[in-house]
Amino acid sequence: MECAFCTSGIDHCHGTLVVHPDRGFAECTDPSCLDLDRVRHGLIIDCHTLDADCACTGAGKPLLRQAS
Repeated sequence: MECAFCTSGIDHCHGTLVVHPDRGFAECTDPSCLDLDRVRHGLIIDCHTLDADCACTGAGKPLLRQAS
């Protein structure tokens, strides 16, 4: 099965964008991804979803969720 975005020539990424809300940056799980624009990523998660010990999620800090 082929990706519909790939066959349509739409610029996108197959990786997951991991957002660090308190540190102001993001990273992608696809090592070849060079453009971290949210529009290019079908899956976007906050860092605490992967790593509860991330510096962004300090103890006692309330977790805020944003609908996409």
